[in-house]
Amino acid sequence: MLSPDGKMSAFQRAQMYSLQDANIHNIAIRGMFDDCQDIVKAVSNDAAFKAKYKIGAVNSINWARVAAQVIYYFKGYFEATDGMKSANDQQVSFCVPSGNFGNICAGHIARMMGLPIRRLVLATNENDVLDEFFRTGIYRPRGTAETHVTSSPSMDISKASNFERFVFDLVGRDATVVRELWQKVDAGGSFDLSGTPFMTRLPEFGFVSGRSTHADRLATIRDVWQRHSTMIDTHTADAVKVAREHREAGVPMVVLETAQPVKFSETIQEALGRDPLRPADFVGIEDLPQRVEVMDANTEAVKSCIVDFCR
Repeated sequence: MLSPDGKMSAFQRAQMYSLQDANIHNIAIRGMFDDCQDIVKAVSNDAAFKAKYKIGAVNSINWARVAAQVIYYFKGYFEATDGMKSANDQQVSFCVPSGNFGNICAGHIARMMGLPIRRLVLATNENDVLDEFFRTGIYRPRGTAETHVTSSPSMDISKASNFERFVFDLVGRDATVVRELWQKVDAGGSFDLSGTPFMTRLPEFGFVSGRSTHADRLATIRDVWQRHSTMIDTHTADAVKVAREHREAGVPMVVLETAQPVKFSETIQEALGRDPLRPADFVGIEDLPQRVEVMDANTEAVKSCIVDFCR
């Protein structure tokens, strides 16, 4: 399991690093999530190595993960309406806190399948590469040094691996265009679709976006707690903030909750002056022994570790 060294909450680190099973190996990469993901992709792109060591991925790089999440949108739709009785005319919007574009890509697929989704509202934190694209048509991934460490860390991502899947649809499913665009990205650059026929198609897909900051998260967590006696995590708070900006009369807005507040107790304490409720199985998890190897962002070094693990 790869994770960015020091870029997760104490609870998240304990969840991963306290696993003592002999077949689980935690590697903390000195860098950001993008550095971890770049390594995973580089390992997977080595076809011979991948075949020999049976390499797979369980995050949303894996198509199966995205396909499974499509179900959320159908379930959410029927919960927000009166079910099949209104399926022919009732529209629903969904707001998703998004870093790697996997969950909201599943919403895009559900919409393409015919689910009556009015809007797919993408919420980012201070790492607003995706928000910038949907507002301007410019896709400009940041480097590690320009990527912010925030209180919604699962969205501290600059290069969303599933964004290619949406752009493939946006450009008319033309693989040549996608390849040319991502050659620029892979070379450390960006691309600009503003003023192109592709961007004129964007409204067809229902995407809108917005951005949330740490101050917004604190204010939203407090407001939801005071109004509804419901404690939400930091990522969900980003989504609630942006969802409120895009609500339309007569259209239900479903916000996808993506984590439990207990994972981010430091920010919950800052917002509410109290710790989040903790499931009994996780009491004292931070005190358990932890096992992790810290490494530089080096693909060959990680491949060497995999070889060692498989011996």
